[in-house]
Amino acid sequence: MSTIETTAGPVDAGALGRTLCHEHLLTASEPIRVQYPHLVDHERELARAIEQVRAAMGHGVKTIVDPACMDLNRDARLAMRVADETGIQLVMATGIYGQHYTFIPQHFQTRDEDYLADVFVHDIEVGIQGTPVKAAFLKTAADEPGITPDVEKVHRAAARASNRTGRPIMAHSRPASRTGLDQMRIFLEEGVPASKVMIAHTGDTDDLDYIEELLELGPFIGMDRYGTEIFLPDAARNTTLAALCERGYADRMVISQDACATIDWFPEEMIAQLAPKWHFTHIFEEIIPALGELGVGDADIATMLDEVPRNW
Repeated sequence: MSTIETTAGPVDAGALGRTLCHEHLLTASEPIRVQYPHLVDHERELARAIEQVRAAMGHGVKTIVDPACMDLNRDARLAMRVADETGIQLVMATGIYGQHYTFIPQHFQTRDEDYLADVFVHDIEVGIQGTPVKAAFLKTAADEPGITPDVEKVHRAAARASNRTGRPIMAHSRPASRTGLDQMRIFLEEGVPASKVMIAHTGDTDDLDYIEELLELGPFIGMDRYGTEIFLPDAARNTTLAALCERGYADRMVISQDACATIDWFPEEMIAQLAPKWHFTHIFEEIIPALGELGVGDADIATMLDEVPRNW
């Protein structure tokens, strides 16, 4: 069986166990942390990450996939500390999120896709941020601005790095803009097998026609923003997921929350007001029971939490 890179080194794919495929230990504004470090409380961030991870482990979670990358303040040393404290298996990424889903730093704007692919391959083969932690997958993002030139460059670079290393890709998408279709077009043009791709946040829509059009191209999809009702209420997410399970797509979906143990993009009181259930255990406490009432059985839940992350 193949192995998957974690902060503690490679593990057998069969040892991943129950997996949350899209959660963040930390999401933060990188320039703020460099220029105004007095605004940052690193020990509080560590404590909050440990608290959230332990809560998830209390529901049987063995592995957490953290798609942090550049522009989200990926922090390999924080991840190593959390894994050491809790025993969780943490899987990390390489890639670029893109400022405002539009542009990338000047350094990369003036260099080509292959140069950027080399940067990603370094994280995969050598290690992240001077640590021995190797990236297990690649992360890209497209949102309301669509496929800008910089966004396309990142996607093509990630595709080339994936082809060179065999690592899969997770792509942040915006279903309201149908970006998943454009992202898949780029990946397929670059020769990436569709089964290597996960189009994240597909669960932000209840448009089954769009979702099935995307699934016909062959990727896995993320039903991975439970608790963020500003994008789509959980009830609509559940109805959509149940319909997809009924149509036989459980083996193509993951369920998660895209929760952040710490996020500095908004004041804490705003997050508490707008997304009070946005944490690492919401799907276990409320969503899985609600899905059961809609006819989603334990076998489909196990497929989405235990098998699909491993297969991707």
